[in-house]
Amino acid sequence: MTEELQRLGLSGYEAKAYVALVSAGEAVNGYEVAKRSGVPRSTVYETLGKLVGRGAAFEVRAADGTGYVPLPPATLLERMRRDFDRTLGILQNEIPRLTAPPQVRLVHSLTERRMLLERAEDVAAAARSELYVLGWPEDVEALKPTIRRAEEHGVDVATVVFGADDDPVGRHTEHRYSAPSAVEDILGRRMLVVVADRDQTVIGGLATDRTWGLYTDDPAAVLLAYHYVCHDIAMHRVADRFADHGFDEFWAGDPALRRLREPVGEPVRAVDGAPRSVGPETDDQGVDIEDLGDDEDGRSRAG
Repeated sequence: MTEELQRLGLSGYEAKAYVALVSAGEAVNGYEVAKRSGVPRSTVYETLGKLVGRGAAFEVRAADGTGYVPLPPATLLERMRRDFDRTLGILQNEIPRLTAPPQVRLVHSLTERRMLLERAEDVAAAARSELYVLGWPEDVEALKPTIRRAEEHGVDVATVVFGADDDPVGRHTEHRYSAPSAVEDILGRRMLVVVADRDQTVIGGLATDRTWGLYTDDPAAVLLAYHYVCHDIAMHRVADRFADHGFDEFWAGDPALRRLREPVGEPVRAVDGAPRSVGPETDDQGVDIEDLGDDEDGRSRAG
């Protein structure tokens, strides 16, 4: 509790003294507060004076001297809420006036699941018109409180979840082509993509032993992330529409689609250590050798 009170603006000693007053249940003097809270006796009266100055505590006179009682916690928290709302309102109005047009775009790496989810939550909380989310159930679940708040404020929310979700949020799509386990095997990780207002995005990959990801407001990356999620939604709508017209057989049997579902894995390294993409063999100009052949005149199409 003392740590949370410090987050709301009290000092460490003030938080400890306030908690001691609340738990006492009666007026207590400075000596008792110091004994109950661990605040040094040399500073306890200064600390209590600051609480009184904040309106978080009151002095009471008694026959045996001065005692202190707390402002009721519910009242204190409501007062703090009003103060913070007032401050946020001022900052929301004034900071945009100081903001210069961006000269550079932000890109920063996210190397832990906690960091990735916190930054994804930031992006979801910033959405004002639309929010697109793609991920596995266990990762999307951590973002649902923020996603639901966005939806309650009128944000158009669309989610794509790789697996069953018993408590879906937004315009929900369950990813079915291919199965989540198959997709994870192909990618070597669980993907998480969050895009807000086509303005900023978090893109990440989560594996058992490693997490990587990035946040960016670069328009090129944001647009790619946005259309990545849109593509999955569109593909499932097409699959539903043509389910009775051989879509399953097409999806499972088409050679080009099978090739697109080949495992990604880690980048292959060339002899010089530079990364080389995993895929069909190419010549020095990057021409796909598998696609080379003769045209109807017997000449090589590569020529």
